Amino acid sequence: MPRRIPRWTIVALLFQVVAALAFFGNSAGSSAATPLPQRNVSAAAPVLQNDVFWKDTSGNPIYSQGGGVLKVGDTYYWYGVKYDGAVSYYNNPAGGKNSNTSFNAITSYSSTDLVHWKFEGNVMTSSDVGGSSWLGRVGVAHNPTTGKYVLVAQLNSGLMFATSSTPAGRFSLAGTQSSIGNVVNNMSGDQSVFTDDDGRAYLIFSNRSGRSNLYVAPLRFSDYLHVDTATRIYSSSSGGREGNIMFKHAGTYYFCSSDLHGWNASHTYCIKSTKINSGYSSESVMQSTDADFSHVTQTGLAFEVTGSSGSFVMFGGDRWSDFAGNGIGYNQWVPVTFNGTTPVFHSLNQWSVDAAAGTWAVGSGNNHVLNPSVEADRVAQKTLAGWTNSSNVSSDPNSNHLGGHTGRWAISQSYTSAYKASMYQNIAVPNGTYSLSAWVKSSGGQKSADIFAKNFGAGEMDRAINESTANWTKVVISGINVTTGSIQVGVASDANPQNWVNVDDFELVQTGQ
Repeated sequence: MPRRIPRWTIVALLFQVVAALAFFGNSAGSSAATPLPQRNVSAAAPVLQNDVFWKDTSGNPIYSQGGGVLKVGDTYYWYGVKYDGAVSYYNNPAGGKNSNTSFNAITSYSSTDLVHWKFEGNVMTSSDVGGSSWLGRVGVAHNPTTGKYVLVAQLNSGLMFATSSTPAGRFSLAGTQSSIGNVVNNMSGDQSVFTDDDGRAYLIFSNRSGRSNLYVAPLRFSDYLHVDTATRIYSSSSGGREGNIMFKHAGTYYFCSSDLHGWNASHTYCIKSTKINSGYSSESVMQSTDADFSHVTQTGLAFEVTGSSGSFVMFGGDRWSDFAGNGIGYNQWVPVTFNGTTPVFHSLNQWSVDAAAGTWAVGSGNNHVLNPSVEADRVAQKTLAGWTNSSNVSSDPNSNHLGGHTGRWAISQSYTSAYKASMYQNIAVPNGTYSLSAWVKSSGGQKSADIFAKNFGAGEMDRAINESTANWTKVVISGINVTTGSIQVGVASDANPQNWVNVDDFELVQTGQ
């Protein structure tokens, strides 16, 4: 579970916020300007830490995937699925990718601050649904006519509906549905539940097979126990979409999805309209999801956080129990803000959130390197998301290597003849003192091989890695004093034939002002 870290001082917080525009320049190849974080965040606001296994308020791991969040009064209720594979991966992350998608339970957690989550219980278990080959993509809405809380999920090849008189109570199976009107293949693919400002609820989905058509379908208003005829709002010509979600901000609806990668990391693709059933724009990639494929996640859930001082959209990216090998931590939540009607994704490793105020700020311990463990790329690549290559040979010696310090992949430099190579990121950051670290293996024997930091307002700082290192070893460059609002970090080799170096889990963290 995300946990508190020592409070910032007010002076440090203000400095960081004023400088944060520079931070959002991201890495090489991602230079679009993005809005500042909102400024009025309390120094006591809790800190949300990504890239870790979250725990609930009792210290137990949170198991909640493929779900959604419903706000009731001042309390957020988070529903999702616990898969047996999530438990086995949590207990042995070094065991790597697994494929155990066996359904265990639908879980419920509650929170008033979006950081500390209380486990409310398993609201449904396998015995409640008579066993299943697949249960997932859970959403809950409150029906204003019956007063019931209605849970909708995929069950095997259809839909199931369950009800409860309380948001966190046990849900009872109330019906199933085998087809949806006006839908190619007759049934939903990946889905979520969206509740509009007027209280009406909708199923947001793509078609089951092929998934190239995107739909909005109302839940039957009298009880929400049936999905009425769907409206196709978009047809993709560039492949199917999954992980379908919807959020609304300032009167505009955003329907967002991922690539058809099967649980894997992806860009986030969005269409938008001022009407829920028509008039949608052409599809575009959400700004700032390209450098690390949406913080190495697939679209999972989204909801607006509105408070006394502002609002933003909470994007819940899913790493799917390592079914895809996406790295540590199942749930990666980040803020989405808006440039007019353009949503902007903020890929943060650590940030503070004030749910009551509707504000947030970059965390003092945020890792400013994007795609630091190169898990975003999914498969063998020469050009890695967020990184820039250079070399003096015709076939690039830079690549990713299967077998990382964490996750599946690491950066690799090697070649059959003598070579020079570098892989780096140019990162805009607030001025201050930083520490750069990485985990390294090396054949040794290079003329030179270094982890480096440069172009920050002083001379280059290096840590040599050209000695034979058979086991993953952490190297650190500390005391980097950035005075220019930017820095270049990376790995470089001047090597003999067959020399190699593997690097993983880069981290650039501010340590002082």
